[in-house]
Amino acid sequence: MDTLAPGILLIADPFLKDPNFARTVVLLCEHQEEGSFGFVVNRQFEQKLDELIPAVLTPNIPVFFGGPVQMDTIHFIHQLPDLIEGGSEVFPGIYWGGDFAAVVELINAGVLDLQKIKFFIGYSGWSSGQLEGELTEKSWIISSINPPVLFSGDEQEIWKQSLQDKGTNFAMMANFPIDPSLN
Repeated sequence: MDTLAPGILLIADPFLKDPNFARTVVLLCEHQEEGSFGFVVNRQFEQKLDELIPAVLTPNIPVFFGGPVQMDTIHFIHQLPDLIEGGSEVFPGIYWGGDFAAVVELINAGVLDLQKIKFFIGYSGWSSGQLEGELTEKSWIISSINPPVLFSGDEQEIWKQSLQDKGTNFAMMANFPIDPSLN
């Protein structure tokens, strides 16, 4: 698989130095000629959802650093299309966005399965041709999505597991040191 499309994962090369994306996995939600965007799915943000959105009454719902663009926006992906209207399907059974006010109501009512939704502050964006250039530079490894890993709740393992899911050649990369010069 080497085609950019919604629903694929961009796994950061083990030696990618950009601090925003080192050892990250990005779920690509949109890819068009004008540009692309997605969310880093494995880097937890320091604040919780109720700290960012006062209308949320349930404490300790994690928020993830979606990327460095528009850090004043909240986004979400989910597996709950029957409860959350207006989402865009980015992969079979995985949706981006929808009616945020309804999400807040469902959280406050205690009826939303929090294992099937993930919130992000900011997003990752690329202008026309930028992501293709980064692929040419081998900054990213393209992979198919593994929904259970994406929503596993074990963010520390998503990068390693995504590499291991690609097979033996990539599984070895999952254990590369962060800075090989320290070896």
